[in-house]
Amino acid sequence: MGEHRVARVTEIIAASEVSFDEAVKAGISRATATLRGITGFKVLEQNISVENNQVSEYRVRMEAIFVLES
Repeated sequence: MGEHRVARVTEIIAASEVSFDEAVKAGISRATATLRGITGFKVLEQNISVENNQVSEYRVRMEAIFVLES
């Protein structure tokens, strides 16, 4: 029988003044600096913040999936 793997999912919220893509990259960068064994990310939601009728911030909510160590 093969080895069993158990994964965990944690939520990440990241923001950028530039774009959704940059917000995702910022979230991935921060998560990979802290978590080991990441196997993927899932973007759950995208939002923007508006000030003075202009987009002021791009926000993403995503899940980081990582395998728990033995």
